[in-house]
Amino acid sequence: MLPCEGVFKKATATFIIGNNELCGGLPEFYLPNCISKSSTSRKINVMILSASVIFRVLGIAFILAFIYLCWLKKKVNEQVSSLKDDSCPNGILKDNETVVAVKVLHLVCDGALKSFIVECEASRGIKHRNLLKILTVCSSSDYQGNDFKALFYEYMDNASLERWLHPNATSSHGNELPKNLNFIRRINIAVGIGTALNYLHHQCRVPIVHCDLKPSNILLDAEMVTHVGDFGLAKFLLGSSLDTIANQMSLVGLKGTIGYALPEYAMGCEVSREGDVYSYSILLLEMFTGLSPTDDTFRDNLTLHSLVAKALPEQVLEITDIVLLQERDSHFGPYSPQHWLSESNDIFQECLVMVYDIGVACSHEVPGRRLSIRGVAHQLHQIREKLFALGLHEQDELLTTYI
Repeated sequence: MLPCEGVFKKATATFIIGNNELCGGLPEFYLPNCISKSSTSRKINVMILSASVIFRVLGIAFILAFIYLCWLKKKVNEQVSSLKDDSCPNGILKDNETVVAVKVLHLVCDGALKSFIVECEASRGIKHRNLLKILTVCSSSDYQGNDFKALFYEYMDNASLERWLHPNATSSHGNELPKNLNFIRRINIAVGIGTALNYLHHQCRVPIVHCDLKPSNILLDAEMVTHVGDFGLAKFLLGSSLDTIANQMSLVGLKGTIGYALPEYAMGCEVSREGDVYSYSILLLEMFTGLSPTDDTFRDNLTLHSLVAKALPEQVLEITDIVLLQERDSHFGPYSPQHWLSESNDIFQECLVMVYDIGVACSHEVPGRRLSIRGVAHQLHQIREKLFALGLHEQDELLTTYI
């Protein structure tokens, strides 16, 4: 502060009232500290930088959240799509030590409600070792008030026959089954299916036609015991008043799956036991050739039936699943006695011919020439006895489960 001069030299008081912009000076003035422009600019820059960082973090978080929601939506859509297409149980629940499979009906799909009612009706009066057991059903509403219906089944450790015959085509999560069903095991599965059909057709209180036999509807438990499932298209041949609704519903739409359905159904023929026998025959041929009836191989009037019929009896090895041929080679090794090896190969081929004869006879284009399911079961038992005589048995290492 400059010393006072002139008239101000004897000043005894200083007034700063009205000078609101003053800062600094002597302590007794009690003025605020002066802030330089550079300091103010620095604070503004810090605030701008902080805001920029915050907005960037929020922006990245928003983008990540958006990507996650898109992924989640896609995942849900894939699951919903699988519910539409997959007729097998599509979920697993575990309560203490009890594991069950759950099939949730996607009710927006045409025929889903009808399928639910028919399956409930079909399961009421049937009980057999080779049929998939329904433990309970759920008919309620979800949290949005929409109808919700689900079926609870026994859990099948070894999934479906489809996943054993065509693991590459059916696996969507990399958990593929080895394609290692041996001859005896395939015969046992075929016997199980035939036994179940014989029960449904001839031993039930009300005879039932399954109408949708195919590999994906054949389930295998931990012991590889066969269980026929999915009665959503079933038809009751002798209906009581309680069966009438289910019968009417089962007549709507295609009676079966393309490739397995009886050809006469396409011409409007009524549902019959012969339809199941035809589907069974196609399934049997598929089990031993490893070829699906809808495979790209079959075109220009070539079918699985005609392929096998043409190969009988001399060329059956050429159409047989390579897995079965590898089993034969490993079981009847080069160190086996030559006479026994020759005889065993003859019996092995003879059994294949018998299997293919059954499949061709049951899928004959003339309905009257098709075998009955009772005759099929008898012939399959004969084949199994021949294989046992060769020393071919089920192997414990093949009990590897799908889950």
